[in-house]
Amino acid sequence: MRREQLRLLRPRARRIFALTVALLMAPLGPASAQDIRGLEVCTAEKQMERRTACLQANVEFLQQALSKLDRETDAKIAAAARDLATARAEIATLKSTIEKLGSELAHIKAKGDPPGKK
Repeated sequence: MRREQLRLLRPRARRIFALTVALLMAPLGPASAQDIRGLEVCTAEKQMERRTACLQANVEFLQQALSKLDRETDAKIAAAARDLATARAEIATLKSTIEKLGSELAHIKAKGDPPGKK
C-alpha cells in the first residue's frame, strides 16, 4: 500500500516541482525591453571601469529625471492647492450671500404681504 501511495504521489510531485521551477525561472527569462531615452545598455561593456562609468551615468540620468518629475509634481500640487484655496474662498462668499438672501427673505415674510397685492 505504501508503494502505491508513492507511485500516485510521484506524478503529482513532479507536476508541483515543474510548476515551482517554472515560476522561479520566469523572472530569470528574457524580460520585455523597455527603452528609456537616455539610458545606456551597460551589459555590453567588457571592461569593468567602462561598465561602472556606464552604470554611474545611468544613475545620474535617473536621478535627474526623478528630480525633474519631483519639481513638476510639486508645481502641480501647488497649482491644485491654489485652485482649492480659490474655490474655498468662492464657496465662503456664496454661503454668505445665501445667508444674506435668506435673512432678507425672512424679513420680507415677517413684514407680510403688502395690502394692495393679492
